[in-house]
Amino acid sequence: MTKKSPSPEAIVAWARLMRVSRQLVERTEDALKANGLPPLAWYDVLHELAEAGEGGLRPFELIDRVLLAQYGVSRLLARLEADGLVEKLPVSDDGRGQTVRITASGREMRRRIWAIYGASITELMGDRLSAKELGVLAGLLGRLRDPPVTD
Repeated sequence: MTKKSPSPEAIVAWARLMRVSRQLVERTEDALKANGLPPLAWYDVLHELAEAGEGGLRPFELIDRVLLAQYGVSRLLARLEADGLVEKLPVSDDGRGQTVRITASGREMRRRIWAIYGASITELMGDRLSAKELGVLAGLLGRLRDPPVTD
């Protein structure tokens, strides 16, 4: 296989995507912090657990769905459990396995985080790009996923 150098356009697009992604996350994290709320990683985990319903998720399933590294998820789950936002339940057919489920307090924290997170999405993207532009951007980014998706 021959190694190909990236085109100048690919380099510019890559650098811009990395910078903008970092800036959007930083500004959202700043808004959460200014409102006395935990970081986005908490929302990521609480959201996935809420979407999973009463059955919850096994930790390995959660790891596949969130943006954190495995060791980050393990530490975050311990913190969320200590704060009463999630609960760990034994899996009946697996003596060592656990299911993680969001609690009522976790649902409330997710709602509080979303109030600021959603407002940040509106401010940082929705107010700056038209619906058509957002659709084009979502389509282009979807083509970069592995495997590519059309959602």
